[in-house]
Amino acid sequence: MLRVAVAACVLTSALGLSPRASAQKAATTPFTDGVTDAASLKRVVDTRLTRARTLLDAMLAVTGARTVANTLAPYDELLDELFTASGQVGIMAELHPDPATREMAEDLDRTVSAFLDEIPLRTDVFAALNAIDLRRADAGTRLYVTRELRDFARAGVDKSDATRAQLKELRDRLTQAMNEFSRNIREGSRKLSDVKPADLDGLPADFIARHPADASGAVTVTTSAVDSRPVLMYAKNSELRRRMLVATYNVAAPENIAVLDRILRTRGEIAALLGYRNWAAYDTQVRMAGDEKVVSSFIDRVVNAARPRATRELAELTRRKQQDVPASTLEPWDRLYYSELVRRSNFDFDSQRVRPYFPFDRVLEGVLRVTSTIFGVTYKQVTDVPVWHPSVRVYEMHDGDRMVGRIYLDLHPRMNKTASGATTFTVRAGREGRLVPEVVLAASLPGNQPGDPGLMTHDEVRTLFHEFGHVVHRLSGGHQPWYGLSSILMERDFTEAPSQMLEEWVWDPKTLATFARHYQTGEPIPATLVQQMRRASEFGQGLEVAQQMVLARVSLSYHDRDPATVDQAALWKDIQARYVDIPFIDGTARQASFPHIGQAGYASAYYTYMWSLVIGKDLFSKFEGRDLTQPGIARKYRETIFLPGSSKTAANLVTEFLGRPFNSKAWEKWLNGSP
Repeated sequence: MLRVAVAACVLTSALGLSPRASAQKAATTPFTDGVTDAASLKRVVDTRLTRARTLLDAMLAVTGARTVANTLAPYDELLDELFTASGQVGIMAELHPDPATREMAEDLDRTVSAFLDEIPLRTDVFAALNAIDLRRADAGTRLYVTRELRDFARAGVDKSDATRAQLKELRDRLTQAMNEFSRNIREGSRKLSDVKPADLDGLPADFIARHPADASGAVTVTTSAVDSRPVLMYAKNSELRRRMLVATYNVAAPENIAVLDRILRTRGEIAALLGYRNWAAYDTQVRMAGDEKVVSSFIDRVVNAARPRATRELAELTRRKQQDVPASTLEPWDRLYYSELVRRSNFDFDSQRVRPYFPFDRVLEGVLRVTSTIFGVTYKQVTDVPVWHPSVRVYEMHDGDRMVGRIYLDLHPRMNKTASGATTFTVRAGREGRLVPEVVLAASLPGNQPGDPGLMTHDEVRTLFHEFGHVVHRLSGGHQPWYGLSSILMERDFTEAPSQMLEEWVWDPKTLATFARHYQTGEPIPATLVQQMRRASEFGQGLEVAQQMVLARVSLSYHDRDPATVDQAALWKDIQARYVDIPFIDGTARQASFPHIGQAGYASAYYTYMWSLVIGKDLFSKFEGRDLTQPGIARKYRETIFLPGSSKTAANLVTEFLGRPFNSKAWEKWLNGSP
């Protein structure tokens, strides 16, 4: 949002502020500053809303010619205030341990969202932006204004007063429903409280140590990822695996079935009022794909490409199960467990063998060191920044003497914390010279318990590297002159590519040897073990791709038709049967705990992950054969892909880095590789 210096001076003096003092204070103040409870959160957010209203009034009060300084600058500033307010309440709603603070955050989120929904429906704001003289503006500024005008049209600014009022009411209703959907997942964690110690046979020793029997002799496990995934991967007891998967699939059920129905119907009404065929057509218009039919064709191509390999893998898993249970078929709760057994027998690899090399603290230190080295940044842990829970760690990222941004790490499970996977939230997008960007990385990783080294699976290590791809991208791209050119405004089907590309480093023996050391002996992870792990990991990727396409097709199919015709369970069951020959679990409602479908950024577009993976594999092709522990091309990558934020289109950024448009050759090579 940083406009030219003169624009900053015009704006701050209009508000009675000292430009230098205001900029210096705002630039580094943490978003948590002053937030200690529900009442203080309300005060902080109300202050932002008041400032946003003041900026809006100042923008509309301009007389004479509309310029970048007198119109775009206050407009961009007010959006930044609202986005930061939205980020603050979102974090507190998802992660704060105090119920009153979470409830206040949800109430405030409705207010902030209502303001955000109001802006693109205001004809006076649209007219002001449309009247800006852009003849001397740079390319990024022109792109920003063009995108904003497009989004005003997509919001319905050209509709009648009555239609705009109806759209506003529908968006308010949608926000409430999406908040309820998320809250039900967050608070819907299930427990299996009657597990017998013998049922834990096959699970790692440290898992068993963390789950002692109570006075009655029963063990409790939860649907949190730190419990559910090990149970599904290692528990020999098939009934325990079945119960765990059913409980996991039924988180937030049946409550969210009705909530999702409201979400789908409301989205459908909005799309119809705006003149779109359906929500999917509306949702995909501003993504790289551009059209829901393109997305549908992409899903079909991926499914067809993965089917031969998935079929072979399923046959292999079934054969292995039949060694234990003759004439049986593979059940959904068998896939991870028998995949592990096949990897042990066919590739001489047991995933538990690598866990001692991945104690949590060393892995975190490793991801910081690796990203610091290759991208040319440094990290400094700070302890004087307010946090919402004592376990949250805070780091500043620096480029030389310059502070690039701030990272909040909330990485361990606890009650009433969303446990649906790792997520990076951007709370402040950042503006050069005015605000440093801030992100929150939330996950449910092992560790943070007395005497527990927090041994991680390789998948969990990969997840942490993935999320740090988001972290470095969003902090690096948060230094454009405008909030509206920061990295969070990239096309949503591109945003996963940088993080998926960074996952490649966790398969590199030399990289892993820099931090993966046995928690007892200090021995670095052997390169031969890494190579075994990589080979073994390739088993099952056909089935995994097919399962990802189930989610992609479900999210699209729930939105590409009349919502009144959507039978949530029947549609999911049909897609599952067509894409993956593993039976649907009757009596489950997986859609109720599918967080992406309730989020504005994904909704109909879960395909985003695979679309981005195709790009990510192509981006990594420039690194193949190079020493991944050295900067070199990674610096160019950060400069070309990360630093521009959204000042260029995703297609342009990728073409500049690769020297050509992206293609699927590297992805196809990965999919069809050994075994």
